[in-house]
Amino acid sequence: MPTIHLVDGEKGGVGKSLVTRTMVQYCLDKRIPFVPVETDRSNPDVAGVYKGICQYAVFTEDERQADKADRIFEMAMSKPVVVNLAAQSHRSVKNWIEKNQLLELGTAEGVSFCKWFVSTGGYDSLNLFVQSVNSYGDKILHILVKNFGLCDDWEHVESDPAMQKLLKKHRIQVVDFPKLAYKERNIIDQNRLTFAEARDYKEFGVLGRQRVVHFLKLAYAAFETVGIWYEEVK
Repeated sequence: MPTIHLVDGEKGGVGKSLVTRTMVQYCLDKRIPFVPVETDRSNPDVAGVYKGICQYAVFTEDERQADKADRIFEMAMSKPVVVNLAAQSHRSVKNWIEKNQLLELGTAEGVSFCKWFVSTGGYDSLNLFVQSVNSYGDKILHILVKNFGLCDDWEHVESDPAMQKLLKKHRIQVVDFPKLAYKERNIIDQNRLTFAEARDYKEFGVLGRQRVVHFLKLAYAAFETVGIWYEEVK
């Protein structure tokens, strides 16, 4: 059953594009047939890095252009799709899913949805996560991605009874997305490097390249704690 992986976070600056780019590289390294999709028109970061393989789609509440996201579902009927969602796209994505009855259609066509919700651990970020979970209930698998690159102390989440109750109720898996060292992150972004290019980038030196490799190792391990990827590999 191919999956539409929605990399979300609703807010800007929470690390959605970095998680998406890492997931794209994961699929490439693991030789998983997939399609990466960019939906952020203002800052197409993923498409700007993974040129040539990234498709474009648009989520909009304008009914005259609502079909521009339909190709995501069409592509997912044959292989997994990794979608980088733009900030503040929750309403348009929800409308697209509901108006086209995609959850029911997905069951019939063998397509599932998975939302990787990237969070900084801040109040607004976590509140938007709760809103997303409450919007879909158990109809869409949610994964809370704790971005350690932007928050290294998650005790307030782990000790929050309401949050823990929500995670348990909906059987939400939580993954720790590792921090990429600032120097390497800045050079990768500045030069629009894929992670494959970054692993061999001479200007990093031996230790810099090792930090990139270690980051990917940790990120891949985090992705694989979610059993869904084992199905994709098969």
